[in-house]
Amino acid sequence: MLLAVENLVKEYKRRWRTTFRLEASFSVERPEIIGVMGPNGSGKTTLFELITGSNTPSAGRVVCAGQDIHRVKTGERDRLAIHYHQSYQVRRFRRYKPDFLLEPARSEYPLVHLFDEPQFNTQDGYIGFMLDFFRRLRGEGRVVFVCLHPNESYHLDILREVCERFIFVERGRIALHAGWNALVADARVAGYLRTT
Repeated sequence: MLLAVENLVKEYKRRWRTTFRLEASFSVERPEIIGVMGPNGSGKTTLFELITGSNTPSAGRVVCAGQDIHRVKTGERDRLAIHYHQSYQVRRFRRYKPDFLLEPARSEYPLVHLFDEPQFNTQDGYIGFMLDFFRRLRGEGRVVFVCLHPNESYHLDILREVCERFIFVERGRIALHAGWNALVADARVAGYLRTT
């Protein structure tokens, strides 16, 4: 098992009232490229932060290559999972526990790569270069997540071409889809795409 998101919950509260709650459970057993979509504020970036260990879950756990990522030394978590935000900047980790209380990563190179709304330059073959890069990571035994907010029609073309299955996030809930046809057959997804 490369990645297991087990009964994961992240809850934000203001005083006694829950203002946002994310719930997720899924697993990735083999190298693949997974597309992620959903409205702004639905929990996509929060999900990525939880998978990389830069945000602490309220419940549940994330197991990457057999290690609970939240029990791995903060400075070594990116050897398991790495989060690239927008212009390919790596998201920084928040330190919640001192490293001497945590275990070392058992990997030297990230097994899970999460691309959060990457910018695609439409000039000079850049899109093809990035798609080849995603496929190369998968070919090296990695898991790749590509999260796009499809405000350009070619964003949908990218997801359809390169992703093998999909996660749709809406109001903190995730829905898994086995392929492009299953994704666009979901009425919630169709409604979302009409508004983008």
